[in-house]
Amino acid sequence: MSIIETRTELSEFARVVSTGLTSFPKRLNSMYFYDEKGDRLFQEIMTLDEYYLTRAEFGIFKNQGDQIVNLLQSESHYRLIELGAGDGSKTKLVLKHLLDAGIDFSYSPVDISGNVLEILKASLREDFPGLQVEPLEGDYFKVLESISFSEHEKKVVFFLGSNIGNYLDSQATDFLRSVRRNLNVGDKFVIGVDLKKDPKTILAAYNDAKGVTAAFNMNLLDRINRELGANFDKSKFIHRPVYDPLLGECRSYLLSTCDQEIYIESSDDNISFDKWEPIFMEVSKKYSTKELESLADQCGFRVVRHLFDKRHYYADSFWEAV
Repeated sequence: MSIIETRTELSEFARVVSTGLTSFPKRLNSMYFYDEKGDRLFQEIMTLDEYYLTRAEFGIFKNQGDQIVNLLQSESHYRLIELGAGDGSKTKLVLKHLLDAGIDFSYSPVDISGNVLEILKASLREDFPGLQVEPLEGDYFKVLESISFSEHEKKVVFFLGSNIGNYLDSQATDFLRSVRRNLNVGDKFVIGVDLKKDPKTILAAYNDAKGVTAAFNMNLLDRINRELGANFDKSKFIHRPVYDPLLGECRSYLLSTCDQEIYIESSDDNISFDKWEPIFMEVSKKYSTKELESLADQCGFRVVRHLFDKRHYYADSFWEAV
C-alpha cells in the first residue's frame, strides 16, 4: 500500500469518526473494528461457547456438502467471489466440496483487512495448490464497483457469517441491490443469515462471560487514540448490547460512565459526553425465513433453497439473480 493510499484511508477514518461522534446520537462504524488486534479478537469471539453463529454455519458446510455441490453445479467455469472472507475457515469446506466434485471455478476472497487476506492466501496456497485465487482488499461496495467482469463469465457471490445482519433494513436492501447490479440473470448468491430465536441466546452471543466481545468493541477506542490522536479512557466506558425481538435487531453500545470530554487531534474535535450517554457501535439483525424471502424478492433474486443447521438457529440461503 502506498503512502498516499495510507494517508487517504486515514483521512477517511478521521472523517467518519468525527462525523459519527459529533452526531446525535453518537455512533461509530463497525467496519473499523478490524485492525490487526481486532482481527485476533474476532477470531477468538468465533470460538466462544456463547457465539453459536460460526459453529452453526460450519455445521451446514460440513454436513451438507452434497446439497451444496448440487446447488452450485455449472456446465462452465465461474468465478466465486466471497464478500468479507475473513480467515476462510468455513469457506474452505465449500471449496473442498466443489474441487472434489470436479467443478471448474476460481476464487476471489474480498475483505476490508489486507492482513487477513494475506494470511488466507498463504493458507489456500498450502491447502489447495491448484486453485486459482485472486484476493481483493477493500470495502464491499467499492470492490463490487471496481470489478469488471466479461458478460459471459458466470459468477457465484458468497456473503456469509451473518454479515448482512450488520446493516439496518434500508442499508441491507441497498447493499443487496448493489450486488444484484453486478450480476447477470442466472448468477448465484449465497447469503448466511442468523435467524430469530430466544432473545436470551442472542444476547449471550454479544455479551460473553469472558468479555471478549466487549474488548472487541473497546479496541476501536484504542485505534482512534493511536491513529487519530484521541484520548479515550476505556475504563470510563462499558459495553452493553440490547435486543428488540420485533425488529430482530441486537444493537451494541458503549456507554459513558461519567460526564467527560474527549479530544481528537486529527479533526481538532472536543467531544462532550453526558453520564450514560451511548455510542452506537453495531447492529446484528436476525431474520425470519419469511423476511429473508421478502428481502430476496425486493432485491432482484429468487430463493432457490435454504439450508439450516440442526437447531434451525441459522440458514445459508441460495439465491439466483432474476
